[in-house]
Amino acid sequence: MAYSTLHTFAFPSSFFPLKPKPSSFSTKPTFLRSPSSPTNLPKLHHVPRVSTTFVHDAFGGAITLIQSSPATWKSALFSNVFIFLLGSPILLTGLSLSGFVAAFLLGTLTWRAFYSSGFLLVAIYFLIGTAATKVKITQKEAQGIAEKRRGQRGPGSVIGSSAAGCVCALLTIFGVGGAAFSQLWRLGFVASFCTKLSDTVSSEIGKAYGKTTYLVTTFKIVPRGTEGAVSLEGTVAGIFASIVLAVVACLLGQVGQHEAIICVLASQIANVGESIIGAVLQEKEGFQWLNNDAVNIINISMGSIIAVLMQQALQSWHI
Repeated sequence: MAYSTLHTFAFPSSFFPLKPKPSSFSTKPTFLRSPSSPTNLPKLHHVPRVSTTFVHDAFGGAITLIQSSPATWKSALFSNVFIFLLGSPILLTGLSLSGFVAAFLLGTLTWRAFYSSGFLLVAIYFLIGTAATKVKITQKEAQGIAEKRRGQRGPGSVIGSSAAGCVCALLTIFGVGGAAFSQLWRLGFVASFCTKLSDTVSSEIGKAYGKTTYLVTTFKIVPRGTEGAVSLEGTVAGIFASIVLAVVACLLGQVGQHEAIICVLASQIANVGESIIGAVLQEKEGFQWLNNDAVNIINISMGSIIAVLMQQALQSWHI
């Protein structure tokens, strides 16, 4: 009875249809669309991609320009912009902003006159000189004998250190004296930087490690950092620095072997002269204008001139 009752009690088919009736609502997901037609959407412009050929040609053109021989003003300017931008973090550790600009002009002039090897020589001079200035910088500051701005060189220092080299570069560029004097100007250029590097290293190492410092004119013992004073430690370091730079110049093809020896000798003679000027005249009464930058110009000019005269003398004696 129960079975028949359950069997006879059936729900209408309208509650549970065997087949779903078609509905006006789609079961598939749809996206909201704006009333406007998709064809009215703004068209995306095609963005051209830089071809690898263009990059390769541009890079190759830059390398060709840098390697231009003989160098041109265009190649010198381009090379220095590239190098100074790339090396600015290192350069600004040893140069003030105005000194950076002055060094850029020096670098451009050097590249134009003596090509990349001449530029590299000046770069090595800068790195060694800056490193020597930073040696025991805190100790030097405490003693009041450190360079200003923790050794950062301003435009006056850059010009004072490179004036003779710049003159030799200009003489080379404008062909003064012709081919016969071309190598002499190159020799004077190298000798000027050997002289200045020797002076910088001897002074900075002497301030840092000099045990006994003598005044060059009287050999009286004086405190470290005294103008015109020398020490054994500083003198040896200065001679070694000039030898290193002269050897580098020889390896770079800027000077020959005997010319490298001349650069070292000329630098030491000039440095003795610079020490005498510093002890006797620098910033004394009537010579207040003779500051450190002015003495540097005199120093490197002596080194350059002495080297040129020595070479001329040797040639006249057929040595």
